[in-house]
Amino acid sequence: MRCDRRVFLAGLIGLGACSGTPPEVAQLPEFRGFLSIDPVRYSIEQGADILTNPRRHTGQPWETARLIQALEFLAVELPNGPRWNVVLPMGQLAVPAARPEWRQAFGIAADARAQEVIDSLTELRRAFAARSPAAAVAALRSPLFTPGGQDTLNRFGEPPALPRTTRAMLDARMELAANNNERRSW
Repeated sequence: MRCDRRVFLAGLIGLGACSGTPPEVAQLPEFRGFLSIDPVRYSIEQGADILTNPRRHTGQPWETARLIQALEFLAVELPNGPRWNVVLPMGQLAVPAARPEWRQAFGIAADARAQEVIDSLTELRRAFAARSPAAAVAALRSPLFTPGGQDTLNRFGEPPALPRTTRAMLDARMELAANNNERRSW
């Protein structure tokens, strides 16, 4: 495929214009339409908090689903969002690098698109809100989740330790805090 200079430059800044495949994008359902809340900052803060207090969410698969949604969103947004080069240089690398850990722990297909995972977990959370256990089980369908169904739901109810993911999120939170302190000192 022939690319002109503008398309080539767009590809260099991470837009993937010449590759034929657009970069993956993801949105969290809670933040659609909100301009005043930064979903990246919120996801880092909440994710780090949940990961450092995992027992608090035992028996609450909907909260574990919220965590995995945030992680999937960050794994796509951080490396593709140019503003994070300066604000989160390490988090931009560490969070996506931890993705195989949480995907393996929850049986998420390695080749799944982040938005597919987020949407499926949104169905799970809605099913719990509607008190529909059958819909919650159905939301975790194979091949997106292995084995899928009730077995996967059980994993979300008893989340395993995710040391690499926890370290990446704590580092990202420290980078955010350091960046906020730098901005305040101007």
